Amino acid sequence: MLHGAFTGSGSVSLSGRRNHSSFYRYDHISLPFHSESSIAFYSTDRLSPSLCCSHSSWKPGGWTLTRSPVIKRESSDGFEVKATSVPDNADESDAAAVAKSKMAETLVLGLLFGVWYLFNIYFNIYNKQVLEVFPNPVTLTAVQLAVGTTIIFLTWALNLHKWPNISRTQQLVAILPLAVMHTLGNFSTNMSLGKVSVSFTHTIKAMEPFFTVILSTMFLGEIPTAWVMSSLVPIVGGVILASLTEVSFNWPGFWSAMASNLANQSRNVLSKKVMVQKEEPLDNITLFSIITVMSFFLFTPVALLVEGVKFTPSYLQSAGLNLKHVYIRSLLASICFHAYQQVAYMILQRVSPVTHSVGNCVKRVVVIVSSIFFFRTPVSFINSIGTGIALAGVFLYSQVKRIKPKTA
Repeated sequence: MLHGAFTGSGSVSLSGRRNHSSFYRYDHISLPFHSESSIAFYSTDRLSPSLCCSHSSWKPGGWTLTRSPVIKRESSDGFEVKATSVPDNADESDAAAVAKSKMAETLVLGLLFGVWYLFNIYFNIYNKQVLEVFPNPVTLTAVQLAVGTTIIFLTWALNLHKWPNISRTQQLVAILPLAVMHTLGNFSTNMSLGKVSVSFTHTIKAMEPFFTVILSTMFLGEIPTAWVMSSLVPIVGGVILASLTEVSFNWPGFWSAMASNLANQSRNVLSKKVMVQKEEPLDNITLFSIITVMSFFLFTPVALLVEGVKFTPSYLQSAGLNLKHVYIRSLLASICFHAYQQVAYMILQRVSPVTHSVGNCVKRVVVIVSSIFFFRTPVSFINSIGTGIALAGVFLYSQVKRIKPKTA
């Protein structure tokens, strides 16, 4: 790389009187040039004998100015750019630092995706194990929200994440519908997992894009493109095909999973409105934390009214349940439930929504396959074909979302 330096020159007047109208003072500026040739700029104005040249050069910390009393006389008036060489290893070291930083960011992102999938797998496994012996999804949902709220308050108290700055009551009022949808979505998922197999629940939940398109059209006025509409066909068709051949199929489990789709996508659509308000916006993790805390306070009274206190040691022992089995797996499921959602928001801050959607599609495949192997779920050939078609449609949907409609 070449480094250009301006050098000022001018003629000297022999008169002892100075003509203030023709008095100029030029400072030298040093600029980097990505060229190997010298460039000269000429001025039509003449320089005064009091010309004092200054020199500046670029350093990593900024511009550095140095004064020089030397006056260079030349036969022509003007500025001349002279090229000075800069060590080539400066660019090489910068490029190496950038490459190293990108590699580190890629490794961190890959680790986050792996943790996201792992926590999701274990949540579904532990949750299903508890629901098989303790079929009380309302109480289990309240326990999961309680554990999540405890974790959130610990992160705030230990300054692992900043305390939320809620300056207006209107913000809490705007977040309230999100908390309601978040609660209904989690409860519906637990309801479905208690009624049907894990793999079938997640096959139905593959219809999330279908609800996203409908709700975005209704509430946000986003008209889907023809490509987006066409990608919904294999999603719906695959879910129907898988449902017709599902061994564990029952209507309560099916409609619970569909209600989970409706609630979760309503929360996501409403979140867009909250995030674009004029007040100081909340980051994704803070918004998720506030939603979780509000959900706990909203749902706990409902759980006590509907199912009563059914998580005490005396009740579980009277039901013939293993306390250690239920408590440990419930705690692990709750921790994994909160952790995988927290990591999902961390990933969303690092990648585009489309990339996040693709990762979510892959996550669903991983959860379905792992649950089939762990629980030895019987799956027919037609059922696997239907599940594959639905998941392929989800992947296609995430890709066509990149295509922007042409503007007239």
